Amino acid sequence: MSFAMDPLIYILIFVGVFGLIEGLYLTVFGKSISLNSKVNRRLEMLEKGSNREEVLEKLRKEMELHMASREIPLYSLLAERAQKAAIAFTPPQLIAIMAGVSVVAFVGLTIGTETAVPVRAVISVVMGVGAVFMWVNNKAKKRIGLIEEQLPDAVELMVRSLRVGHPFSSAIGIVAKEVQDPLATEFGIVADEAAYGREMGEALKDMAERIGLQDLRFLAVAVTIQQQSGGNLAEVLAGLAAVIRARFKLFRRVKAITAEAQWSGKFLSGFPLFALVGILLMDPNYYDEVLDHPYFIPCCIAVGVFLTANLIVMRRMVNIRV
Repeated sequence: MSFAMDPLIYILIFVGVFGLIEGLYLTVFGKSISLNSKVNRRLEMLEKGSNREEVLEKLRKEMELHMASREIPLYSLLAERAQKAAIAFTPPQLIAIMAGVSVVAFVGLTIGTETAVPVRAVISVVMGVGAVFMWVNNKAKKRIGLIEEQLPDAVELMVRSLRVGHPFSSAIGIVAKEVQDPLATEFGIVADEAAYGREMGEALKDMAERIGLQDLRFLAVAVTIQQQSGGNLAEVLAGLAAVIRARFKLFRRVKAITAEAQWSGKFLSGFPLFALVGILLMDPNYYDEVLDHPYFIPCCIAVGVFLTANLIVMRRMVNIRV
């Protein structure tokens, strides 16, 4: 029995270029920039001798870096997710990485397969762009997840600071010093902006829109209303912290309950593809007799459409909004 290695080579090359991107990131920027680090980046920059205004200017420039490059062709697909992930690579560097890993994939396909050059070129570009997009999207999800997990403790720390007599601006500064990244640096930016004259509610609203987290929008709205109407901010934030923590627990519970359905949907969509790869590995000539049939290509397209529709429908069914 002969085995066709091309499908397996495609998978290995894609996994290789995905790992190459992470390796480049850690090599260029070091462990301190990764999500595994507990270093408060803003405080680290201040300790190195930079003054508060320089640090704020640098951090704001980093925040605006990706969204300011949305007009670059192809990069618009990555801009929003790269901003939420706080990717340290600049847009030109990410585009260069796409091109570089595409070249690596093309070389790997040239060495490992006998596919036609145009097909290799198209597959290489898809691998390069797809690997970078998946990597950025994965970073964004992890960072937003960490912020969501840190937020209830941060709000409760604000409440304790307000109850012992600190003003709200000082409470924000305490959160920026006491909690860990990524939330610490975000609140540090808010504290610095407020110190240089920006309205606190506006700074919080801008942070909430930048991160795209609903609970942060609740915080911004609560602070803005209190500034306009007055009231006991500590009690308001205490109630908000309880709501955020309850929402977080509910989200986790919903995620656990729907996990089986999510994986079922992924399995039902992915199994035919794995079966196809397995068939081609065991019998490369299995489909030779039907390749020239006029219905072969339309049927392949129909199968792809149905698999995609299955994945979308299953995702919508288990995407419960709370």
